[in-house]
Amino acid sequence: MTLTLTEQPTVQQPAAQCTHHPSARQSPTSRVEIHDGRNWTPVCTLADLTPGRGTALLVDGEQVAAFRDRAGQLYALDNRDPFSGAYVLARGLLGTRGPVPVLISPMYKQAFDLRDGTCLDEETAPDGNSSQLRTWPIRLQP
Repeated sequence: MTLTLTEQPTVQQPAAQCTHHPSARQSPTSRVEIHDGRNWTPVCTLADLTPGRGTALLVDGEQVAAFRDRAGQLYALDNRDPFSGAYVLARGLLGTRGPVPVLISPMYKQAFDLRDGTCLDEETAPDGNSSQLRTWPIRLQP
């Protein structure tokens, strides 16, 4: 069962950016919500997102990989690796490439920009499609 809220986003945010400031007061019971294109969907609590690790979520029938970095920033991207076709990106490693926060695929080690889903290593996947991951707006609610 997918829960949805009727509230629509009021501010245009970069796709994967969290709408809260990482230094804002965070409670382990704060609700994490992802926007599915129509509604904000509660998906887990902040305590469910271990810093530096990913969590696979199902949002409106789509597999999403949600991350909380060690600074507290939240990100949400497709869970499907465009190079292998496997739904494994939630198991990837978080890090940086220069100033860019990245997700490293656990399959073939491509680096994806957590902010916009861009693959920093290859523009196209083996099937000829774009290697860019879909990003999802994500926010923290008290």
